[in-house]
Amino acid sequence: MRKRKHFLTLLLLAITILPVGVNAEGYQLNLQHVRNTGMGHAGAGLFSGASSMHYNPGALGMMSSKMEFTAGGSLVFTSNVFQSTVSDYHAKTENPIGTPFYVYFAGKINDRIALGLGVNTPYGNTLKWEDNWAGRYLIEKISLKSITLLPTLSYKINDMFSIGAGVLYGINSVDLTKALPLGGSSGDGEINLKGTTNSIGFNAGIYAQINDKLSAGVSYRSLQRVKLDEGDVTLNVPTSLESMFPTDAKFNAELPFPSNLNVGVSYKLTEKLLLAVEVNFVGWSAYDSLNFDFTPNTPALQDSRNPRLYENTMIFRIGAEYEINKEIKARSGFYFDQTPTQDDYYSPETPGANKLGFAGGVSMNLFENFSFDFALLYIYSFEREAYYTPDNFGGKYHTTALIPNFGINYKF
Repeated sequence: MRKRKHFLTLLLLAITILPVGVNAEGYQLNLQHVRNTGMGHAGAGLFSGASSMHYNPGALGMMSSKMEFTAGGSLVFTSNVFQSTVSDYHAKTENPIGTPFYVYFAGKINDRIALGLGVNTPYGNTLKWEDNWAGRYLIEKISLKSITLLPTLSYKINDMFSIGAGVLYGINSVDLTKALPLGGSSGDGEINLKGTTNSIGFNAGIYAQINDKLSAGVSYRSLQRVKLDEGDVTLNVPTSLESMFPTDAKFNAELPFPSNLNVGVSYKLTEKLLLAVEVNFVGWSAYDSLNFDFTPNTPALQDSRNPRLYENTMIFRIGAEYEINKEIKARSGFYFDQTPTQDDYYSPETPGANKLGFAGGVSMNLFENFSFDFALLYIYSFEREAYYTPDNFGGKYHTTALIPNFGINYKF
């Protein structure tokens, strides 16, 4: 009874203390299970228990336990620095701490069928540049949040193969603020865009447990086009210029959540050491432009088209897990993440560069069927000189992030 009370207390804490919001490369997150984070986010070729519904829903059919619950979250500490190439001017962000989270529950219906339901945060971006920075007409602050529900079904074909698929239902919100260059004695104005919308897509995969040592998997997460209609526009302009702007404006916009094709292999090198490698193909080319359709238009508030011209990218991952004893497992991982942004269309709303990720972690079985996971991820982006040519703004950018991750797992 005491163990059950302890478990329920941890469950309530996991659900209630983890709000959403994070700054990330692009705006796609991979912090969806602490074990996988500790192995460089590898997951397509691994059986990851209930969290397989995110990484490869095909692997969920290989569950051996009757039911499994897992939950966790991360604390994301980021630093973004801008340096002018023509002067000594520099600026940095004052980002809040990001807190992405996940909760997964899965169970076996019979020997072949497994069902799961998950909630996670696969997309997000929270960024706040310091006051009056030089790029304030492009962005001052942004908060993009997405909570996704993942109902999932997996079928075990035989002892070697299983397949699975799930629905991705997103609950999304955006809150964006930038300065308006009004000029003269009036100084800057400010515009805030805020709205909520839903999105839908799918996740599918196939998993193969080839033998006792070797497994492989392929998973696919579909493109989602997130359309926001009738968002709220708030304008802060000098009284003398108020007549130039509408009093009750709305906006429409669209943002893609890119497709992901993931191919992974894992191999048990020894009885204690497991290795995993993975390649992700990310369909960032769907993000061609960020357009705002304002209603009504006035001479001072026109529709805007903001080219992004993102390019498709690849991410290369390698991870390892070592069983120290029956109670403790240690993990490490590394990945190289290509940036989708071009040098001539680089917007500081989502600072991007080729990145290296270095991870390590540990799992401890605190008591029967219950374990605690911890991972630490450090992300280093290469310094980059880039410009947003439509607004003739640019310079050198550098980003780093430190991300501790915490999770619990319980099998019934």
